[in-house]
Amino acid sequence: MLETIDTSMIDWSRAQFALTAIYHWLFVPLTLGLAVIMATMETLYVRTGNEFWKRTAKFWMKLFGINFAIGVATGLILEFQFGTNWSNYSWFVGDIFGAPLAIEGILAFFMEATFVAVMFFGWHKVSKGFHLASTWLTGLGATISAWWILVANSWMQYPVGMEFNPETMRNEMVDFMAVAFSPVAVVKFFHTVLSSWMLGAAFVIGVSAWYLIRKREKEFALASMKVAAAVGLFAALVTAGTGDKSAYQVAQVQPMKLAAMEALYEGGTHEPLTVVGSIKIPEMLSFLATHSTAGYVPGINNLLEGGYTLPDGSTALSADEKMVNGKKAITALADFRRAKEEGDEASMQIARSALKEYMPYFGYGYIQDKEDLVPHVGLLFWSFRVMVGLGMYFILFFLVILFLVWKKRLAELNWLHWISLWSIPLAYIASQAGWIVAEMGRQPWTIQDLLPVNAAVSKLETGSVQTTFFIFLIMFTVLLIAEIGIMVKAIRKGPEEK
Repeated sequence: MLETIDTSMIDWSRAQFALTAIYHWLFVPLTLGLAVIMATMETLYVRTGNEFWKRTAKFWMKLFGINFAIGVATGLILEFQFGTNWSNYSWFVGDIFGAPLAIEGILAFFMEATFVAVMFFGWHKVSKGFHLASTWLTGLGATISAWWILVANSWMQYPVGMEFNPETMRNEMVDFMAVAFSPVAVVKFFHTVLSSWMLGAAFVIGVSAWYLIRKREKEFALASMKVAAAVGLFAALVTAGTGDKSAYQVAQVQPMKLAAMEALYEGGTHEPLTVVGSIKIPEMLSFLATHSTAGYVPGINNLLEGGYTLPDGSTALSADEKMVNGKKAITALADFRRAKEEGDEASMQIARSALKEYMPYFGYGYIQDKEDLVPHVGLLFWSFRVMVGLGMYFILFFLVILFLVWKKRLAELNWLHWISLWSIPLAYIASQAGWIVAEMGRQPWTIQDLLPVNAAVSKLETGSVQTTFFIFLIMFTVLLIAEIGIMVKAIRKGPEEK
């Protein structure tokens, strides 16, 4: 089958999925970030009885609603593409991958849909306490939705809790808890959601700064900036902490991703962390990857050539050896199917035994050239540094905002208002850079070490994928322009009159 698939069709399918994912992620982090900020503001209203906080919360809820609606539309299209463009993937691991997505749709999505209606239309129809609970539950629903989606994504990075069944030719779930609460999923959840809170905080501060520049709604703007900066600083610090844990996990389960992130071709012990150019932090990469300054970190060439000692004491196989073992796994599967058709139980057992031995390398059997195992080094190297650099910038940014709030000088500094406004796109750049590192670093795998993209894709006509790519590009761009236009109009109008 692989020989008949047009490689350009694979590239177009990847481009289409990347396009949808990038557009979708423009909306999701703002939804998660605004949810916690507006709920905090309504909590202040309920506790103090001050109508000012109600007015403030309702304004940010309006922007939340605009963003939420567009995000849902792009998310639905993203999930459908698994069936249309990646049908082999869906067949091979659908029993596992589909479970968290089904839970997300049944539980989280309906939870959001239920309580978002109360949040928007129940101000004078339900009690203050019930309305506040609905606001928090709307945000909780969005967060639970993110949990299950990130569980599915984390499983692609670190496939656990499953076994391959040669009878059905599918991977089947054997341990739901291992899938749902894998260490990779837990760290990815906190890192992703808390970084979304950062983006939401930067958005609120930037929009509030616009009012200060225009000399409008001073009390509203300063109060919003105070709440957002507190949320943002907390989120930024936790994001940095989870980033450290994520780096360690990547070193254990996706060493090629780490090597590409550092443009490390020849590894070793006491490896420094490259900041940029010749600026390096001594022994820091070894510490991040192994929690020891003397730890060994393999480079790209080491991973391809093998021969180094793994943490468990065994010797790492070369890429060529893994590819040979992968072909043995594919051959064993073909032998099993043939023996089954012939009713040869003895041959079935022999093939099953060989398949069990070589199945960990199954995906390598579809790799045509070992150089394909190396992701785009330049893109990963710089995306990682953009993400980390902007993360450090926002820690400082939120600290400065809070300090000036404490000193009661925030309203005076017009230059900082402009910096705050232009920090909004920086937050989006940092967020997108993080996903580029996560997803491009996994290439060429749809599922790490188990299924490469050339074996996961649907057999489609290249022209049809190209056509839908441009349809989605136009449609998503129109939606984005429409959302920005509606948001700008709402921001110019400002909060409700007192």
